[in-house]
Amino acid sequence: MLTTSVSIDDQLEVLMSGAEYGDPQTREQMKRELRERLIEAEKEGRGLRVYCGYDPRKPDLHLGHTITMRKLRQFQDFGHDVTFLIGTFTSLIGDPSDKDKARDQLTREQVEENSRTYTNQAFKILDPQKTHVRYNDEWLSKLDFADIIRLASNFTVQQFLVRENFAKRVDGGQPIYLHEFFYALMQAYDAVAQEADVQVGGQDQLFNILVAGRKLQQALGQKPQIAIIMGESLPGTDGDTKMSKSMGNDIPLFSEPWDMYGKVMSVPDKALLIYHKLLLGWQQKQLDDLQAGLADNSLHPNEEKMRLAREIVSIFHSAEAAQQAQKRWDEVFRSHSKDAIPDDIAEEPLVEPKKVLDILRDLKMVASGQEAKNLMKGGGIRLNGEPIEDPQMIITPATLPVVLQVGKRKYVRLVNPS
Repeated sequence: MLTTSVSIDDQLEVLMSGAEYGDPQTREQMKRELRERLIEAEKEGRGLRVYCGYDPRKPDLHLGHTITMRKLRQFQDFGHDVTFLIGTFTSLIGDPSDKDKARDQLTREQVEENSRTYTNQAFKILDPQKTHVRYNDEWLSKLDFADIIRLASNFTVQQFLVRENFAKRVDGGQPIYLHEFFYALMQAYDAVAQEADVQVGGQDQLFNILVAGRKLQQALGQKPQIAIIMGESLPGTDGDTKMSKSMGNDIPLFSEPWDMYGKVMSVPDKALLIYHKLLLGWQQKQLDDLQAGLADNSLHPNEEKMRLAREIVSIFHSAEAAQQAQKRWDEVFRSHSKDAIPDDIAEEPLVEPKKVLDILRDLKMVASGQEAKNLMKGGGIRLNGEPIEDPQMIITPATLPVVLQVGKRKYVRLVNPS
């Protein structure tokens, strides 16, 4: 039952904040429909049915995922009925929305393993007492082939081919696999199965939510859901590319406090404003003041970044953990000169000549070769303090000992075997 005393106009202002659709007409349509649905739900004495889906293709959610979670929390705080949907079935295919090639398909075992900690991570933002957690294999696994044909008959191939990523692949002669069309169809059925009033998502979900979901609901006799599409994505630690586990520029929610603190500190200064906006919910006046202070040098970027790092660690761990992370940061980086190397670093023997990329992967200093290459572009991987630019560089036993550094926190001293 809806319990909020906040007016519909005030709810609208908050719930539509940050939503973008690419054109003002669509935004106005969604705002109008949301108002009508809020009025209808209030008369019926119920909250809106709101959800967002998260595919467990990786075991960690990251800070970028919290943008949609915070929007869910806003609905939750107004008394609406919020579902945190784990895509245990859709993730078997993987969303092609923001990809220029087909995703690798996961096994059910991989999906189940990855999804185990999703709720604990989500409850860092959402109220566990007011959150429904559901898994979409609950309904998708029950569909038979006749059901799929019946659902698919509501769409044309042309509707899918106008999607930007598919159109690019067609123009570039890249393959589009038939199963990739099924993802939007399955996500649309998520909305049907839950009789959703509202679905929240990022820009890469615009087609899935606004076109596929609404169309299928209407075709099956339901009112079409309102799409709340978040307009901005959180850049990763490189400050440019959307935060992504596959790009190696993410900050996982379950990072250790020190690691989370350090990764926030590695974010370029240019991303300070959007991090404050999307992660701390700062309003325009606060952002303007921050920008002005940075511009006239009354605020120092590094000090502001440290405060941001403390706040983020406090949110996902505790204030005490944030203080400890700050203390460790000060000990490592303020007690040494800029280029100093800590004394207490691990040592690893190097038996034979080896590529830097292979060494970094073997020692788990990077999550992938792509992450290593991204770090190299920004001077984030160093050998004896000097940036490494060639990902194919080979380190030989004859050059040892050497110190290999990744970012500002990971060091290893490569030595000859004893």
